Amino acid sequence: MTPEKLIDLAKEAMTHAYVPYSGFKVGAALLCADGTVYQGCNIENAAYGPTNCAERTAFFKAVYDGHRDFTAIAVCGGKDGVITGLFPPCGVCRQVMREFCRDDFLIYMADAGDGYETRTLAQLLPFGFSAREHMG
Repeated sequence: MTPEKLIDLAKEAMTHAYVPYSGFKVGAALLCADGTVYQGCNIENAAYGPTNCAERTAFFKAVYDGHRDFTAIAVCGGKDGVITGLFPPCGVCRQVMREFCRDDFLIYMADAGDGYETRTLAQLLPFGFSAREHMG
């Protein structure tokens, strides 16, 4: 699957966001190694702590269905659903990615135009902690 197609799916996922407090809609599309794609949106909560990011929504759906091998994720977001710039994954999402993904896992971040930037998980989470590396 091309990065552009994955970004299109992330944009579509963004329309499902539940964001009554911030108004910032975020969408994600997670590509599994077998070609399956899981979409996710952010879901806010008045208490903020229980809020879930789009990336984690996609990962949790995929893991529930038995997937454990992932290739890439596309992420986009903006106020009122208008993409205003790059929306890199937050630290918690990066750590969830680290649980399941290798250093070369790709993260595509859509910009305000038709472009995007690509980073690896290692670039966004240097010295990341994972059980595979630290627990023998």
